[in-house]
Formats: sequence, C-alpha cells, structure tokens
Amino acid sequence: MEEIKAPAPSNQKRKTIALSILAIVVIAGSISGYLYIQYKKAYITTDDAYVEGRIHTISSKVPGTVRYVFVNDNQFVKKGDVLVEIDTRDFDIKVKEVSSGLDAESTRLSELRYRLDTARQQFEEIKASVETAKANLDLQEANLRQAESDMKRAEDLLKEDVIPKERYEKTKTGYDVSLAQIKAAKENLKQAEARLVTQSALIKQTEASLEPQKALIRQREASLSAAELNLSYTKVQAPTDGYITRKSVETGNQVQPGQPLLAVVPLDDIWIIANYKETQLERVRPGQKVKIKVDTYPGRTFNGRVESIMAGTGSVFSLFPPENATGSFVKVVQRVPVKIIFEKDTDPKHVLRVGMSVIPMIIVEK
Repeated sequence: MEEIKAPAPSNQKRKTIALSILAIVVIAGSISGYLYIQYKKAYITTDDAYVEGRIHTISSKVPGTVRYVFVNDNQFVKKGDVLVEIDTRDFDIKVKEVSSGLDAESTRLSELRYRLDTARQQFEEIKASVETAKANLDLQEANLRQAESDMKRAEDLLKEDVIPKERYEKTKTGYDVSLAQIKAAKENLKQAEARLVTQSALIKQTEASLEPQKALIRQREASLSAAELNLSYTKVQAPTDGYITRKSVETGNQVQPGQPLLAVVPLDDIWIIANYKETQLERVRPGQKVKIKVDTYPGRTFNGRVESIMAGTGSVFSLFPPENATGSFVKVVQRVPVKIIFEKDTDPKHVLRVGMSVIPMIIVEK
C-alpha cells in the first residue's frame, strides 16, 4: 500500500498572513503620516534663513591726514572709544583764528557799551545844565521885570523932580543890564538845549551800533562753535559697543568726509531673517516661540520668538520687481521675510555672527 503524506499549508493561509502584514504596514504608515502632518502643522521650519544685524559704517566728517589708528580687525570696542585720529594742527589754527576774531569783536562791544554809558551820563549832566539855564532865565526875567518897574517909577519921579537925573540913569543902567542878562541867559539855554539834542543823537547812534555788533559777535561765536566741532571730529569715535570689521584705514592715509574707514558690528543686537514660503504663514503670528539651529553649532539650540512679518514678499522689494501683466504668467510660490529676535541671554557670549546660516522652527499653537 502507498504511504499517505500530510497536506501542505494552503495558499489561503499564506494570503491571510501577507494581508495581515500589509495591513500592519499600512496602519503604521498612516499613523506616521498623520503624526508627520501634525508635526508639520505645529512646527514650521525653513533653511532659507540667516543672522542679520546692524552694521555701523564709520567715516570721517572732516578731511585730513590720519595720525593714529587705535584698533585692529575684529577688536571689541565700547561706545565712545576713539578709533581713528586725524591730524589736528589745521583745525587748532582755525579755532585760534576764529577765537581771536571773537575776542576782538567782544572788546569792540565792550567799548561801545562804555561809550553808551558815558554818553548817557553826559546826557544827564547836560539835561541838568538845561534845567539850570531855564532857572537862570526865569530869574533874569524876574530881575528884568523888577528893573523895568524901577525905571518907570524913576521916570515918573524924574519928571516931578523928586529924584536927581543921576539916580534915574543908574536905574536905567540896571534895566539895560537886566536886558543883557536875559539875552545871555536865553543864549545859554539855547546852547544847552542844542548840546542835549546832540548828545541824544549820539546815544541813539551808539545804541544803533550795538545790535550789528551783537549780531557780528553771534556770527563769530557760531564760527567758533563750528571750528571747535570740526576739531572734535578729528577724533572718530565708536557709536556703539561692537566689533571692528572692514578696516581699510591706516596711519598716513588722506581721508575725505564720508569715506568709509571701518565698520562696527554690535553683536548684542542681532536677529534672524527667515524667508518662509507664503503657504507656511497661515498660522504664524508675532510672539510665537522659535527654536533655532545654527549650522556652525550643530549640537546647540537657540531660543527666539517671532517679532514681525514683512509687509510684502521679498521679490516685491527687489531691484527689479516682477511684472506679471507684461508677459506669460507662471505661478511661483513666493517667500515672505519673517523677523525673529533672540530671547534674552540665549547667546550671552555672543558666539553668533552676522550672516550665519540658521534653521528656525516656529512653534505654532495646535
């Protein structure tokens, strides 16, 4: 008799196992895909980002020859430190020249004021002499009236032979003397009044010369301030704390106003410009936290937050913005710059540098 063999596993069983494995793979993939989608929704990232900062280009405000250069490349400086000094001799001479002119004009003003004070004092004296002359005239007029009255009485008495002719003549002489004294008193008053008018005109003339002199002094003072300011500009100072870069000046160089000499970069005031796709910005808001990875430091994460979103895409503010209406339109996903600032004390040693490539990850609310 032939031996009976056990039946082989059926194809149905193998199919069941395969389908089970496939189902597991599909479920795992679906879960992974779902988690990835949720991750992408919660964490928005881009590699089109870099560190940005302020670059203070330093130049001279006055022309001259560089006398000293006090800094080197990459040196840290503090605000107010002298970086470059320009030869001061020409500026010193200018300050002394303008200062001497100012002193001369100030002396002239003092002389005018002294003359004015003297003229006013003399005016008061002449005014007093006018009053004296008026009083004297009043006195002489009173004497003349008395002399005239005496003479008339003497004439009447002489006609009646009461008094001798000699007495009448003496009385008439007194009258003539009073007339002469009146004339002299009037002339004296006239001269005093003329002197008073002349002195008043002199005072007005002196007063009128004061304002032009004061204006001239103000002009000299402004020139002196400008000369002193230019002298101060010979010492080129750091506008802020930072590091020296782009140094192109050396001792002995002839420099002109506005010519770049070097730059100062403050690393305590840096931020990130991240160019996100416009399709990524739906849920991005100022104030959201950001995790930042820097290519230079792969094992370190920096903290920041979204400060603002630019008012337009980067292409709009380019030198040649796109003109979609002038040719065939091809839709391209645009990028919008997002400004991200670092949290305080996240970079205490200032290891980040302007221009470094970074990967920021914005954490949006779920």
